Amino acid sequence: MTDKTATPEHRIPVIVGIGEIVDRPKEITEGLEPLDLLERALQRAEADAGAKLLSEVQSLDVVNFLSWRYRDPEKLLAQRLGVAPTHCHYGPVGGESPIRFIHEAAKRIARGECAVAAVCGAEAQSTATKADRAGVELPWTPFAHDVPEPKRGAAFQKPLAVKLGVFRPVTVYPFYEAASSAHWGLTPREAMAESGTLWSRYSEVAAQNPNAWLKRRYAPEEITTPTADNRLIAWPYNKLMVANPSVNMGGALLLTSLAKARTLGIAEDKPVYPLGGASAEEPRDYLLRDQFYESHPQNAVLKTVMDLAGGDGKKFDAIELYSCFPCVPKMARRTLGLGVDVQPTVNGGLTFFGAPLNTYMTHAACAMVRRVRGGAKLGLLYGQGGFVTKHHALVLGKMQPRDVLAQETSVQAEADRNKRTVPEFVTEASGLGKVESFTVLYGRGGDVEHGVVMLRTEDERRTLARIPAGESATLAHLLNMDRTPVGSLGEITMAVDGVPEWRVVQLS
Repeated sequence: MTDKTATPEHRIPVIVGIGEIVDRPKEITEGLEPLDLLERALQRAEADAGAKLLSEVQSLDVVNFLSWRYRDPEKLLAQRLGVAPTHCHYGPVGGESPIRFIHEAAKRIARGECAVAAVCGAEAQSTATKADRAGVELPWTPFAHDVPEPKRGAAFQKPLAVKLGVFRPVTVYPFYEAASSAHWGLTPREAMAESGTLWSRYSEVAAQNPNAWLKRRYAPEEITTPTADNRLIAWPYNKLMVANPSVNMGGALLLTSLAKARTLGIAEDKPVYPLGGASAEEPRDYLLRDQFYESHPQNAVLKTVMDLAGGDGKKFDAIELYSCFPCVPKMARRTLGLGVDVQPTVNGGLTFFGAPLNTYMTHAACAMVRRVRGGAKLGLLYGQGGFVTKHHALVLGKMQPRDVLAQETSVQAEADRNKRTVPEFVTEASGLGKVESFTVLYGRGGDVEHGVVMLRTEDERRTLARIPAGESATLAHLLNMDRTPVGSLGEITMAVDGVPEWRVVQLS
């Protein structure tokens, strides 16, 4: 007997092709531009599938570029491929976007809107940076100066945050790092040790990945110890704890229906099934969040995909936890109920594999497809963008799904339901302020530039305050490895330039 409720095969989406390219040119002018990398990655994905698919692409998603600016890059790529897809999309900035595009492409196939879909991304930041420094003109598609640069970071943050330098990822994620570590009852030393061990595991995987930019294992103490080559950037993050965007990489995935894959004679060991996922986000102004020791959207997204795995994060044979900064996978593994021995990556992480800006998760998805083809039953891809802002997770597997792609993707309502009152933000304050979180910013030479504390005032409003580089006692208090400063009290005063400043006080 046949199951009359089974989804017809032409409505079952499968990933059938993956392709990656890493470009390390001997001469700067030999470097491939992002469009070249995209085209070659797609050709490799088609070769991996073992069937002619590119000429039939009806859905094309291109992850946002930052290393080179094009006018309508998705249309330029479609022209190169000789196709006119009905869905032809160039994405916004966001590290979660590749996972979202794969999920949306799968749902498009499940709805019968297309038969072949492509998701791809590429960056050539290494070549672009070297050319700029050397004053070399690249023989690429002319840079589209008239196309506005995408809004990022400072465009969404309060003027005081920008003035204090806490408007870039490397200076904002430390707020989550300090607040979450304190919430978990860890000393800064214990939190640093966890980061080092976790990041070392990412490096171990990168060392075995032929597509990785840095192919060697780093010991935990190498990662956490500041040196001339591993300088402190923003406490507690050294260079080896942050994303490395200076790479040249392209990645692509091809999706079709199970019926079409079989019609085309694609080998039975190739298809991998998207089994469902979830998305949610925070306000882009991070100071409009209720707290910094957890992310409600992250929690809602990860708990939803855990439900797809029977409510147990340990059911995932392979996982990729987004790794722009240690606080993200540290929070995620706790929500998933995974221990300190977690293997957080199939790809190698944004520090060691490399961070082709928004498109790292395209490569992670390729790595996950290889892992599932190799025997993993359930794989989890978790991507994140902004400042712990946008979250998307997707489950891949080798077994056919049962209508899970019909689910509503957004779990925003669940995330918002758990949000507590957001404190009013003020730019002027006085009296006592309690540390909600903090960081210390460093110059390229390793010297402290200044500290920044996020404070709650006596009437429970929120502000940011500066600790000048000369305020050694307060800086020493912030940087104490054996006791978190989160929750400690200090005096807020207004400096002559109109910026709040904070000094720790000893109260009996």
